[in-house]
Amino acid sequence: MGMRRILSAIVVGLTMVAAVATAQAEKLKVAGIYTVPVQQKWAGTLHRALVKAEKEGKIDYVFSEKTANTDYVRVMREYAEGGAKLIVGEAFGISREARKVADDYPEVAFLMGDPGDKHGKNFSVFDNFIHEPCYLMGVIAGSMTKTNKIGMIGGYPIGEVNRLFHAFMAGAKSVNPNAEFKVSFIGSWYDPPKAKEFAFAQVEAGVDVLYAERAGVVDAAREKGILAFGNVNDMNKEENGKDVVVASALWHMENAIDYAIDQVNAGTFKAENYKEWTMMQKGGASLSSFYEFDDKISAATKAKVAELAAQIKAGKHVVEINDDQPKSTF
Repeated sequence: MGMRRILSAIVVGLTMVAAVATAQAEKLKVAGIYTVPVQQKWAGTLHRALVKAEKEGKIDYVFSEKTANTDYVRVMREYAEGGAKLIVGEAFGISREARKVADDYPEVAFLMGDPGDKHGKNFSVFDNFIHEPCYLMGVIAGSMTKTNKIGMIGGYPIGEVNRLFHAFMAGAKSVNPNAEFKVSFIGSWYDPPKAKEFAFAQVEAGVDVLYAERAGVVDAAREKGILAFGNVNDMNKEENGKDVVVASALWHMENAIDYAIDQVNAGTFKAENYKEWTMMQKGGASLSSFYEFDDKISAATKAKVAELAAQIKAGKHVVEINDDQPKSTF
């Protein structure tokens, strides 16, 4: 009898171990594919959100970085063949080819950065719509400029950048009708020396506040003793912006990624545009802290920004999305 009990206990124990192992084995497999290193801030935003989900035990996460567009489709197919159930990445240069992969693997969910719309049943798209905190930064910039000349330096004049510049300008104009703007694009996503050079030229033209859409601008602002505003990542903390960067428009993908994971796990993933998941209402965008500038921004401006942020989150204030190329006004 005793032996039977022992055997029974062993069987129960082994069954429990098997159940735990099965549960672990069934954890959702997710792959990230990036054309740049994960240190780059755009890819880094996706990577951080996926690493967080893995640490929380929601997924098994693997990724490839520095994947050239010419190699991208092959890597997508390899992950799909290898059992990934959700593939996150960017299809900006290979929109049509990426959609073809999604058609070939209907059981795999795809969430891709892409300027186009959703496709089929399993290809969802996103872009970073952080124009709302950019508007709030513009309100601060418009109130802090002394020359009424504000500079903006971006990578390329694509919708993703243009909408941020237009929102920033609209925010500045809302509190300072005399504000004028100098707009420059460096023709690269990462060329700090070139961005710095363009920033120096703008300062020579009388600019005393800079919107640093690209890396390199903050260094120029520091050297010239002027203020800057950051983009996507917290440039005060992460790009040597202490005493230079007043605030940054931040992009967060955690909620969007969690939503996608939940959908895949529930078997309800469908092709959607995740645009709203990158905006303030759903926690996809925010304005950073003001750090050492907290007491240098007027109380009235801070109150206005707080009120506007609350109205945006409540859906009572809509910041216009304008993807057209912005032009300099002086």
